[in-house]
Amino acid sequence: MILAQVQNVDAAITSRHSVRAFLNQPVDPQRIKDILAVASRAPSGTNTQPWKVYVVSGKKRDEMVERVCKAQLELYAKPELAQQHQETFAYYPEKWISPFIERRRENGWGLYGLLNIQKGEKDKMAQQQLRNFQLFDAPVGLYFTVNKALGIGSKMDIAMMIQNVMIAAKVRGLDTCPQAAWNHFHSIVLDVLNAPEDEELVCTVALGYADPEHIVNSFITPRIAVEEFAVFMDE
Repeated sequence: MILAQVQNVDAAITSRHSVRAFLNQPVDPQRIKDILAVASRAPSGTNTQPWKVYVVSGKKRDEMVERVCKAQLELYAKPELAQQHQETFAYYPEKWISPFIERRRENGWGLYGLLNIQKGEKDKMAQQQLRNFQLFDAPVGLYFTVNKALGIGSKMDIAMMIQNVMIAAKVRGLDTCPQAAWNHFHSIVLDVLNAPEDEELVCTVALGYADPEHIVNSFITPRIAVEEFAVFMDE
């Protein structure tokens, strides 16, 4: 019994990956509620439970996609507009160092290679980037926010909750793609959500049923061995 539970949990974790092509198939709202209820068992400092989740589908989802895609296309045409779309916290470092930059490049070129996007094909890259803001055609977008008054720990807490969401979704036959790219357009997102001014966008997750026929979903990122990142000390 215990072995079966371990295998089920391990399978859910290891089979989860970022899906970048979804089917046009609706998701039962009750299933999403069940996922969020389970995910809310994530730990949080002094049980603050800092997360708030906006579940966006239907016409509201389409409005969100339309507005953010419009902003992204304008930004591509006029890069100087980047000053108008600054994220509220730095997700990535200002300067990349080894070995992280190599892993980042491997990830990027692995994905582009699969999609037959060659180095220097900026328009194709831009179109693929735009797919982020189309939620990769997922019918549901989950927008995670925290209160601005909270500290950095709240982002650690909500990150654990988001992981729970993705695993709980996986075992229910659903797939996800967590996205930090939306954070640059937080002002638009929060406006569409009619969110209070004291909220900060932390992450967006596309949710739906993966398209099993799309080649992009065959892209699975590698992981380094435990011996490369873990230090065991007993003295």
